[in-house]
Amino acid sequence: MKWESVLSTGLWALSCATGLVGVAGAVELKPGNAAPAFSLQGSDGKKHCLEDYRGKKVVVLAWFPKAFTPGCTLECKSFGAHDAPLKKYEVAYFTVSVDDAKTNEKFAKSLEVDFPILSDPEGKVARAYGVVGDRQKLARRWTFYIGLDGKILAVDKNVRVATHAADVGKRLDQLGVAKR
Repeated sequence: MKWESVLSTGLWALSCATGLVGVAGAVELKPGNAAPAFSLQGSDGKKHCLEDYRGKKVVVLAWFPKAFTPGCTLECKSFGAHDAPLKKYEVAYFTVSVDDAKTNEKFAKSLEVDFPILSDPEGKVARAYGVVGDRQKLARRWTFYIGLDGKILAVDKNVRVATHAADVGKRLDQLGVAKR
């Protein structure tokens, strides 16, 4: 194993354990870039860490601006009601916002969804993914596809809220993600 790989894996684990991401300010991630590590509280009461999926599942992070708003409600409902195409793949999928954990827990319950909605109330992970800038308070509606190797496979910046889950399923197929 190359030393760069060992260092990268060690940094991923450290970032995951601490919940810290070492990027300040907005960035623009592109396919082939390493995905910033994260450890975020889910609406299911668990911490979800990117490192937990490395080598096991592709990860989909669908950022949305604000819980309980019309577009975000429609988007998260899409994932809850039309996620059958997603369940065909070896994928872990999450919606995520800068709302606090209690808000997203209530939001998830109100929508009766069976997937975790992640919370990044300090915006550290959101800044690392470039979905918020230093002065921005709400996340952009962007979706990131992260490969088994921890690298960005694709970024969707033109999300259609009503069909988002189906669109993600199509993208997973285009990316050649393994099926269950």
